[in-house]
Amino acid sequence: MCLFGLAAVSLLGLFLLVPPIPQPQDYHRFADQKTLLGIPNFWNVVSNVPFILVGAAGLRYFRCDMSAGGVFFLGVFLTGFSSSYYHWNPDDAGLFWDRLPMSIAFMAILSNVVEERIDAKVGRALLWPLVLLGIVSLLVWLRTDDLRLYAWVQFFPCLVLPLTFWLFVPKYTGTWYWFAAAGWYLLAKVLEATDAAIYASGGHLMAGHALKHLAAAGACYAILRAFQTRQPIAA
Repeated sequence: MCLFGLAAVSLLGLFLLVPPIPQPQDYHRFADQKTLLGIPNFWNVVSNVPFILVGAAGLRYFRCDMSAGGVFFLGVFLTGFSSSYYHWNPDDAGLFWDRLPMSIAFMAILSNVVEERIDAKVGRALLWPLVLLGIVSLLVWLRTDDLRLYAWVQFFPCLVLPLTFWLFVPKYTGTWYWFAAAGWYLLAKVLEATDAAIYASGGHLMAGHALKHLAAAGACYAILRAFQTRQPIAA
């Protein structure tokens, strides 16, 4: 647990040492801006439907219980709506609502892994403080146009979760689903970075950002399957 805290403080300190990170306005200019069926930015909007489906399935599995797993799938479910809202007319105000449920999901899954891999009581105690930190990071960005704290919220789980899976013994089967989720998430980041290139090379049918939504939903589905199929591992 001390290693976890040290990593958190060290990465946060590193982010605070760099200059403020403003939100680039060209972020909102996605390659595919086609309007179809009266829906602007059609594919970037409708490609969020899988988040709603996976999130709803996760909420059903957890019976709307507000444990870390339930909060994660609530965040996934709301992301389907908030991301559609943002992509309908991309701007900073919409991006806040897009990122809000994603931040909740990031922090909830971090709490869940701490609970199940490191210390159950600590993981449960961290859930709502971490969720609050995710919300605060976005309010700081809106007020100061500084993304450093939000960057910590997004990237700290990406750093610490693989280390946690490597260093701590699992309590449940199905670890490979988590590695599948990591693979889907990595693919999502690659697709996001190659939005315009995919659009140009694919005959302007669909761009990388819409495919990114599908890959990210695939990561969430892999986590859902980890919960649905797992069995306790005898000590």
